[in-house]
Amino acid sequence: MSTKKILNIDVENVVEESLAGYLTAYRKYYKKIDEYNAFVYKGKRKDKVALVIGGGSGHEPLFTGYCGAGLADGVACGNICASPNPELIMETAKAVDQGKGVLFIYGNYAGDNLNFDMAEEMCQAKGIKTAHVREWDDFASAPRERITDRRGIAGDVYTIKIAGAACDAGHSLEEVVRIAEKARDNTNTIGLATSPGTLPGNEKPTFEIADDEMEFGMGLHGEPGIERTKMMPCSDMVDRMYRELKVEMNLKAEDEIAVLVNGLGSTPLLELNLVYYELYKRIHKDGLKVYDTEIKTYCTCMEMGGFSITFLKMDDELKAYYDAPCFSPYYAKGSVSGEVATNDEEDEEIEFDETDVTPAKITRSKNGVLTELEAEDVRNMLLYIADKIIANKPYLTEVDSAIGDGDHGIGMAGGMQKAKKKLLAMQGTKNAYELFETAGQAMLMSMGGASGVIFGSLYLAGAKGMEPKEVMSAMDIARMERKSLVAIQERGSAQVGDKTMVDALAPAIEAMELNSEKTLLEVLKAAEEGARIGMENTKKYIAKFGRAKSLLERAIGHQDAGATSVYLIFQGMREFVEGSLDNQ
Repeated sequence: MSTKKILNIDVENVVEESLAGYLTAYRKYYKKIDEYNAFVYKGKRKDKVALVIGGGSGHEPLFTGYCGAGLADGVACGNICASPNPELIMETAKAVDQGKGVLFIYGNYAGDNLNFDMAEEMCQAKGIKTAHVREWDDFASAPRERITDRRGIAGDVYTIKIAGAACDAGHSLEEVVRIAEKARDNTNTIGLATSPGTLPGNEKPTFEIADDEMEFGMGLHGEPGIERTKMMPCSDMVDRMYRELKVEMNLKAEDEIAVLVNGLGSTPLLELNLVYYELYKRIHKDGLKVYDTEIKTYCTCMEMGGFSITFLKMDDELKAYYDAPCFSPYYAKGSVSGEVATNDEEDEEIEFDETDVTPAKITRSKNGVLTELEAEDVRNMLLYIADKIIANKPYLTEVDSAIGDGDHGIGMAGGMQKAKKKLLAMQGTKNAYELFETAGQAMLMSMGGASGVIFGSLYLAGAKGMEPKEVMSAMDIARMERKSLVAIQERGSAQVGDKTMVDALAPAIEAMELNSEKTLLEVLKAAEEGARIGMENTKKYIAKFGRAKSLLERAIGHQDAGATSVYLIFQGMREFVEGSLDNQ
């Protein structure tokens, strides 16, 4: 794993320098406390219980990002993954105390417990009334009978939010503590790590894990989890985590929860959104109600890979504090422009379109070799091709990864999935061109990027505007594909030799036209061979388009992914007409 970090030579000052950058950027909101690595919110309400949060740095935006209106009044920042010292904590409390008491919220770690306990004693000696709530939402870190040994992780966000609202509501210190503890005790989190973080100044990562492994229940500092396993699909990860959350919290139908999907440092939002997609399917199926959802990076360990899922079980009291407006540069709720618009009608439930990779049931108008294609044959042929592309997604991804973005297989499979869904609903359609057009339109509207336009046009452009036909001959297909090629070249300007799908498509169409007087199977065999030769020839070319363009001669030796898809499409046509279908 790379240990490259964006740091200055002297890493001893990294926390102070980072904090200086944060407070300089957001100086209209915050003020540093003398020479301490601590700061206060300038706009805090008067005459209320003060809220101080803190812990080790390196978990940003926790804790610095949760200070502001309706949130914490002050933050005490320790060194990287180390508790702030008692003096720093006490000075933070002194800076925000308004005579109503100070509540400390922090993660349940030995160092934090010791230092905050000592700071409370020092504050009380100076006449400052204090209390604390230790966050212990990580139920994987200890069994229920030892709940006070559990660690605090992303659940801090919910406890801080609700405690901040309770403070602003003007409650006594005792009442704020009760509400904050209620929030904490209704919150549980489970995490999953795929790669470690690297602390400033350390040559080794926080823990070691193989590239094909992950760990359930891993702690934010690299503490061991409950099980190390091989990597698995997102759906399987989420399924296990959800089941354990559900059991731990004894959740049942009609229970209402807030959901926090948190990235641990390097997990992109695209993947976090996928986590929630898989999670909501299970929540919805079990009849749980989602009161609110938040998907971002909230609690990290530098660039650790992975994510955590937090549930907060709601009731009417918690909802009131949860919904109260708050603001910091990293966390906000409510709006200064007025109330959120509401609709008396129930929201329509999301319809989840499962990515079904089960091949469609393919039928043909007769056994043996087909001499022409009836409209229903065309529909089944396009379904067969769609399944063929979907099955070859890993191969297309591998081909594209060599010189491209590695996303061609994903895009093609996704587009074909949408086309398949449309085609399955078109049984009985009499116009063969309408089937090509519908499939192409589905690909165009779903794939995005250049591939969506180009491969959507492969079906759509040639079929659009054609006189309806119930039966297609070899010549009909050749004319349609020639029309598609013209449209593709007009849009993209690619020529043979530019290392694109045109390198396979153009010779395939030429072969069809040269053999147009032969049988349908012979024409498609010629087209398939033309596409194959064109695909192989792309290995000789320097790319003129796409990401591979910048590789110049380094792209030589690698075949083009788009040309590969064209070859698979013509191969699928030939297999269908010949009756030599895979997996049928």
